[in-house]
Amino acid sequence: MHARFAPVRDCFHDLLASGRETGAALTIWYDGQPVVDLTGGSRRGQGAGGEPWLPDTLVNVYSVGKPVAALCLLLLVDRGTVDLDAPVDRYWPEFHTPATVRQVLSHTAGLPAFPVPRPAAAIADWTLLTGDLATADPEWSPGTVAGEHAWTYGHLVGELVRRVDGRTVGRFLAEEVTDRWQLDLGFGLTEADQLRCADLRYGDPGWPTRALGEPGSMRARAMGNPVGGLDLAVLNSPLWRGAEMPAVNLHASASGLARLYAGLLAGGVLDGVRLFSPDLVAEATRVQYDGPDLVLDRDAHWTLGMQWEPDGSWGMGGIGGSSAWADPERGYTFAYATAHLAEHDRVDELVEALHSVL
Repeated sequence: MHARFAPVRDCFHDLLASGRETGAALTIWYDGQPVVDLTGGSRRGQGAGGEPWLPDTLVNVYSVGKPVAALCLLLLVDRGTVDLDAPVDRYWPEFHTPATVRQVLSHTAGLPAFPVPRPAAAIADWTLLTGDLATADPEWSPGTVAGEHAWTYGHLVGELVRRVDGRTVGRFLAEEVTDRWQLDLGFGLTEADQLRCADLRYGDPGWPTRALGEPGSMRARAMGNPVGGLDLAVLNSPLWRGAEMPAVNLHASASGLARLYAGLLAGGVLDGVRLFSPDLVAEATRVQYDGPDLVLDRDAHWTLGMQWEPDGSWGMGGIGGSSAWADPERGYTFAYATAHLAEHDRVDELVEALHSVL
């Protein structure tokens, strides 16, 4: 690591030494090159006896996976096989809600929660959950307001990919994106890749309750069905790791996420391999909706799959602390992947250290 970025390394190590972090990885690219690549803590078990976090350790990064799922559908848009402004039912005839592909991608389709209560076992039943969404009534008129489609986003986007291409979104991602750009991340892990996973753990026992919000609220409904999405017994199981819940169960390394955003920041090309046209990247990272978000309960700027921030950066954070994004103005991409489920203050401090040296 270049000495210039020593404050970032020191901040990362301080988080581990203080116990505010127990297992994580951090990768940063600057000016088109990787400049920080750190791992620390344990991936299984905690303390000195835990298995150390390795460069190829994968971890569930929750909503950090939403842009990854979106990019699979956007690749079909770029190829001309999907029209952003076409109604979803052009590609998915059983779909009841009068929403467009663009509205699905920008969290304004009106389907932020699965409409039928389902047990944890439903996580592995793609047909059941997409069938629930197809017949659901929207909670608002599509396009009029946003609400993060917390658990449903990946099924909406992924079923569009499957209907148009024939492959699941996990297989499409592997064959069309990760293999070509050499990204260590995926949906629906093989048994071999599951062996590389870090076990999630609560940094604070009260975190799951805070994450769900008020019982009965739209946020709680959006994040609590199917059950198990905040339950460590489910999250660390083969059921969760092997299923495709693309809104929330991307398993990734920090290096894989930083590489992905480096390719997007370069206009859709990485190591000489072009995946996306510059025009597609520009449209995908442009603000499509600016206003209140009924699930986040705050104002949000949604692009086609990402959140846009006032400093011009675009990407996504996940509940629990993982985050990945690109900052075009400062010329860097940032990826933090953690197993220690807590708030985002760790990332805030790492970014402050990074910005101090740019």
